[in-house]
Amino acid sequence: MQRVFITLGVVLLILGLLWPWLQKLGLFRLPGDIVIERENFRFYLPITTSIIVSLVISLLVWLFRR
Repeated sequence: MQRVFITLGVVLLILGLLWPWLQKLGLFRLPGDIVIERENFRFYLPITTSIIVSLVISLLVWLFRR
């Protein structure tokens, strides 16, 4: 269990450091992502992005288990 938390922490750290470059890829502005903007309110539901990230993670897990 400790290994999982350490790995998760390292992954989050790497994602945090790479965040400026990840935003430039346009990954979080895909068709199918729901954005509702009002005066003092912004709601963002990344449906398509979540599906793509889930597929990539599933593929990586499948490749590492082989």
